[in-house]
Order: sequence, then C-alpha cells, then structure tokens
Amino acid sequence: MATKHRVSLLVVSLAIFFPGSSVSARDTVFNLKNLCSYTIWPSIFVKKGSVLGGVGFSLAPGASNQLIAPPGWSGRFWAQTGCSFDASNNGKCTTGDCGGKLMCTNSGLPPVTLAEFTIGSGTEDFYDVSLVDGYGCTMWA
Repeated sequence: MATKHRVSLLVVSLAIFFPGSSVSARDTVFNLKNLCSYTIWPSIFVKKGSVLGGVGFSLAPGASNQLIAPPGWSGRFWAQTGCSFDASNNGKCTTGDCGGKLMCTNSGLPPVTLAEFTIGSGTEDFYDVSLVDGYGCTMWA
C-alpha cells in the first residue's frame, strides 16, 4: 500500500503543497496559491508525463488552483506576470513569457525563479527551487 506524502514548499507568488487528499494514494496534489498583491499566470513546463490541468490559467491575489500529478511526473513551475491574452490565448507577459501562449510548451524567458519536481514511481520524490534561469519571484522551501 502506497503512503501519501506531506512535503510543503511555500512560494511568495505560488504556494505548492503535497497535502493528503481524496485522490489516488499514488498521485501528488499541487496546490498553487498566489500570495502576491497582483494577478499571476502560473506556468508549467512538463519534462515527463502529461500536462497538468490541460489549460493555462490566471490566479488573482489570494486565489488557488489544485493540479494532480501521477507517479513519474516531472516538470517545473514559475509565475508569469504582467500578462495580456486574447480570446485565442495568445499574448505576452512582462516576466516569464513562454512564447506568447497561455499554455506553455517550453520554458519561460529568463529571469524566472523555478520550482522543479520529479514525482517518483516508488517512494522518493525530488524538488528544488532554482535560480538557474535567473531571479523572477521570491520562493522559500
């Protein structure tokens, strides 16, 4: 029987948690929360596995959204800011822009602070907060 994880990572512009949940015991729930005083557009670049949530979205100040990742999923999260999108989800962001699309298919333009995760198929998961692409928003682990 698989055990549920309880690891937390607090991010000023996004809060990402692994809470216990009613989803499959093998799944991981990411709760992205905007702790900024302005709207952000969370970005997700999938390295391995499926696209989480299926579409891009915005988060108003204090708002949150949950995404479910299956075992073996690997990817990164960052915040796009200052965005404007049309009805076809094409547009531009001041920071973290990923090719003018609401739904990212590549990494965002630096500088962006990244939270990177690899969800293990067994018992170990890995994460890091990275400045490899520059500093975009404050994150704490």
